[in-house]
Amino acid sequence: MTDTLRPAETAVPRASAGPQKLKRSIGVVGGTLLTLSCVTPASTLFVVVPDLFGSLGTATALTIAIGSLLCVAVAFCYSELGTLVPSAGGEYAMVSTLAGRLAGWLVFVLSLLVVMIVPPVIAMGTADYLAPVVDLDPSTAGAAVMLLATLAGLLDLRANAWITGVFLVLEVIAAAVVAVLGFAHGERGLSSLASMEVAGADGGPDTVTALLVVSGLAIALFITQGFSTAVYLSEELENPRRTVARTVLATLGISTVIILVPVVAITLGASDLQELTGGDISAMVTAWSDPAVGTFVSLCVALAIVNAGIVMVIQNSRVLFASARDRAWPAPVNTVFSRLGRFGSPWVATLAVGVPGAALCFVDLDTLYGVTGVSVTGMYLLVAVAALLSRRGAHAHARAWRMPLWPAVPALLIVVLGYILTQQETSHLLWTGGITAAATLYWALYLRPRRATHWLVTLPEDARS
Repeated sequence: MTDTLRPAETAVPRASAGPQKLKRSIGVVGGTLLTLSCVTPASTLFVVVPDLFGSLGTATALTIAIGSLLCVAVAFCYSELGTLVPSAGGEYAMVSTLAGRLAGWLVFVLSLLVVMIVPPVIAMGTADYLAPVVDLDPSTAGAAVMLLATLAGLLDLRANAWITGVFLVLEVIAAAVVAVLGFAHGERGLSSLASMEVAGADGGPDTVTALLVVSGLAIALFITQGFSTAVYLSEELENPRRTVARTVLATLGISTVIILVPVVAITLGASDLQELTGGDISAMVTAWSDPAVGTFVSLCVALAIVNAGIVMVIQNSRVLFASARDRAWPAPVNTVFSRLGRFGSPWVATLAVGVPGAALCFVDLDTLYGVTGVSVTGMYLLVAVAALLSRRGAHAHARAWRMPLWPAVPALLIVVLGYILTQQETSHLLWTGGITAAATLYWALYLRPRRATHWLVTLPEDARS
């Protein structure tokens, strides 16, 4: 058990046999475009927010605002740890270095669950927003999106920054259209944002209690959580000591505005409480304008989902690439997953993420999606623990961006995320616990006996100084 308390050894391979390196090719602007695309503010607005309207009504904007403030604490942890340990391994590299190799391994397993489940689940939503133009089977459409995202992920990262940037502009336009129309058709004043009402089963207003708002934070906390993508890209960001923190914080701020402003507009513009609670944003947009505008907005959301698929494949392939480079698997597997293609991307790792993702579009993922929620919460919790340990020993004097109000920020985050875990379904907790237990067994039987040669967190040479 001492491995959980001892910081990981950093592998320093010989120059002749050193691991292949990702190419530093993007700055803050490119990194922010890629990271914002992973947040997918437009698809979040149209897919996740309606669930909040259904349970929180006029308190939805307030709940998202509180969740965004709590996400600032998460962003602080990612910014400090991402500049202290700028590795494509993301969370697992940070946690391994600061909280021990076993903790880092468990974070990697949790992130791997997210890697394999979330992209296809989001991709399957494409068919709903293409419905005004063409009728598609959700599984087939989702698989096509995953394969398209995989092909894009094989390209140079700079090229992907431009591709996702164009798509991002379209989804921001869609969110802006919703905001303008909602404010222009305002049915109630700003005071309604604090009225705390939701339509009841009988059509009359019910009061939204403070407990309901706290429960709603379980969803609100993750509405803007894609800013963590900046950490996965840290080996390909120029001057990561500065750009990682700037990218994380800029992405959180921009995505919060893109999501929260339209939510306020929808709350004010809905014709009545029943329509607001119904959460059919596309229908509201059509009612405020005409079917052509509604179709345009739906197509922009579909593009946002494709955009998210591209960025998630890019992000997730970097995690798998980093795990192979850090020798998490038997030697033949490590060799294959750590290969780079002609465009500088980890092409085998990209295919290993994208192709199975396309196949998963034909599987019922309801239970697995619940497991993903538990996995993300547990992953953030371990990152917060690592942030508490980030200023001890040699790390206390390392060059890195430092969060304000440390250690209060990560300590508060641990409490909040611990509460969120207690609100998850028992079956999802048991599934995640079983997978974690199996991963611990792999650690005990394979990785720990080979601790001198396996699971050694590797940092780029230019990040060690």
